Amino acid sequence: MSSNKKIFIFGNEAVKSDSLPIRLLPELQRIFPAISFEVKDPNEEWDVPKELTIIDTVIGPKKVTVFNDLDTFTAAPSLSMHDFDALSNLRYMKKLGKLKQIKIIGVPPDLNEKQAILAITKVLRLNFPCPS
Repeated sequence: MSSNKKIFIFGNEAVKSDSLPIRLLPELQRIFPAISFEVKDPNEEWDVPKELTIIDTVIGPKKVTVFNDLDTFTAAPSLSMHDFDALSNLRYMKKLGKLKQIKIIGVPPDLNEKQAILAITKVLRLNFPCPS
């Protein structure tokens, strides 16, 4: 049985500090075959699902953290999405009424891959139960 659940992955393979979510993609697909993971450029136009879930690099937190509101983020480096353009674009979509609900799984850029996979797996199992 396939799932309609999509999770967008933001990141930039060419920038080490912004590539962790993309590097984790093959393992996430293996662990969660019922979830469709899609790499997206946050600054391009794409269909926005009513309930948007994103995995992205987030600067500030020391561990994988789930954010349910864009207002949590600021332009200041203390707690911001790594790609400011992504935040601006998401806020614009929210203002236009295209974005109803968002969940951002923020991954610190300096977390090692094993720690990141374990933490993201825990978050996904809690938020998106899949049949075994």
